Amino acid sequence: MNKYTKIGLTALAGSLVAGSVSAAEMSVSGSATMTYTGGDEKATLGNGWVMGDSVSFSATGDVNDFAVTYSVELDGTTGVDDYSLSMDFGDAGVLRFDGHGGSSFLSANDDVMPTASEEPWDVITGGDTSVINGHAANNAFKYTYAHESGLNLTLTYINAADAENDVSYSDYGVTYTGMEGLTIGFGQGDVEVTTGTKSDESTLFAKYAIGGATVGIQKSEQDNESSSDLESTGIGISYAVNDDLTISYGNNTREKVGSDDQEAVAIGASYTIGSLGVAVSMHSIDNVNNTSSDDREGYQMVLTFAF
Repeated sequence: MNKYTKIGLTALAGSLVAGSVSAAEMSVSGSATMTYTGGDEKATLGNGWVMGDSVSFSATGDVNDFAVTYSVELDGTTGVDDYSLSMDFGDAGVLRFDGHGGSSFLSANDDVMPTASEEPWDVITGGDTSVINGHAANNAFKYTYAHESGLNLTLTYINAADAENDVSYSDYGVTYTGMEGLTIGFGQGDVEVTTGTKSDESTLFAKYAIGGATVGIQKSEQDNESSSDLESTGIGISYAVNDDLTISYGNNTREKVGSDDQEAVAIGASYTIGSLGVAVSMHSIDNVNNTSSDDREGYQMVLTFAF
């Protein structure tokens, strides 16, 4: 989203956290989307049209020699939606607390393959049922550290809570971006949202960009103590035809012990005209959610207005 305005202001002591606050900067950004989904004959989609909207406010100030940022997102349906507080300690990294709407390393990197629109397993109902994505919940701590060599570390911790997860969750992730065009990442976490259903999840991915093309491959695993294990392999390639137009192809195979493989394929395109973005994608999934002969096709168009 593009910044709409920046306003310099003086913050009183205690505006962000207790301490001495020198000054703060506030930024406001927003977007609205119109999405049409169709083609999936087995899904209940109403008339196919859905609207999304959000306005985000962010205030950053110096508190006791380190930067503190408070962010909150509003949308037309729920009012206050995502909100977080982060503390930037400079060379020592950033500690962030997500009261609502945060992500762990695994949930943020469940599918990072290059695409002009949506992931291959998205859009069609049921295709995303068993995505290997760790866990994300409210009131989560996340620590990130970026070294000048291009080595980056992410640590996530979510304390146990009846409404979120029976057992405390943690994961870690390491990425390397020290070579031009190359991104390599690995993440691992133990998930036990419901007691007695523990799983060990991990993902490994690599992407390389050269010229207008970006190619990638990702391998994820979920080892379950009380149910069948899962593995997924994704590949993707995108090509920026020019500054405005991008096209892509993606494939994702999800294997479940004792069941047929889910095979998902998608082609997509996106085009930007000033603050208006248009993205379209066509999807085909065989054996949806590893269910034999449940083969479907679908498509989606998204209009995004950024301000």
